[in-house]
Amino acid sequence: MKNIVFIGAGNMAYAILGGLIAKGAAPSQFRAVDPSEHAAQNMAELGIACTPQWPEAFQAEVVVLAVKPQQMEAVLRSHAAHLGQALLVSIAAGVGVEQVRTWSGQPQARVVRCMPNTPALVGQGMAGLYFTANCAAEDQAFARQVFESCGEVIQVNREEDINAVTAISGSGPGYVFFLMESLAAAARQLGFAPEQANLLVQQTFLGAATLAKQSSDSFATLREKVTSKGGTTQAGLEQLHASGVHTAIEQAARAACARAEELQRGG
Repeated sequence: MKNIVFIGAGNMAYAILGGLIAKGAAPSQFRAVDPSEHAAQNMAELGIACTPQWPEAFQAEVVVLAVKPQQMEAVLRSHAAHLGQALLVSIAAGVGVEQVRTWSGQPQARVVRCMPNTPALVGQGMAGLYFTANCAAEDQAFARQVFESCGEVIQVNREEDINAVTAISGSGPGYVFFLMESLAAAARQLGFAPEQANLLVQQTFLGAATLAKQSSDSFATLREKVTSKGGTTQAGLEQLHASGVHTAIEQAARAACARAEELQRGG
């Protein structure tokens, strides 16, 4: 591991750092920069120093930019003098490599664009990584190690593909929670108490996702195996098809991707 500064110490930073420390990284290798008292308290739980300003005595080899997209320009410009030759790792949706380089004053910076997601908080995250051409093999191995500490990783070879990752796994938990919310509401309408409804939905999604990951069958095959001809599942699926749910999900992903592209263009 290297000396790392996290600019921004919110939930995603907490998840990543917690995963790294759980896998043996020393808290002394990290510093966090965040003016929030709540963030400082969370970092203290991990044994990591968190300060409102850049830690002057700490020489960073890697800087993880864990702030919201709309904050990125101000953050990079205010910390540009401290970045030096550090590897810059951005987890902000829609912020492109050229924007990071311009705002940091480092036109040749080695940049990793990453799109993680919130299940990283429980060690079940999914992250997409894109590396600029001047990232060394060591940079790539390091970035993979960081994000594998809290989930799974895929690498994409075109920067624009990070926007597609954002649309699927970055925004995907929101779609899943929407479906869970809707199914729990249906359970309550069918007479279940809220606690029972939530448990029915939580375990159903967890079990189905675990089965899908462990099985060699396609999603379509798994669906067919649970759908008996003329049975209850078929009745439910026919209603979903009739309501255009499949098309709506595709359109949701396209809308999220389009928004990520718009953000990258400065929109």
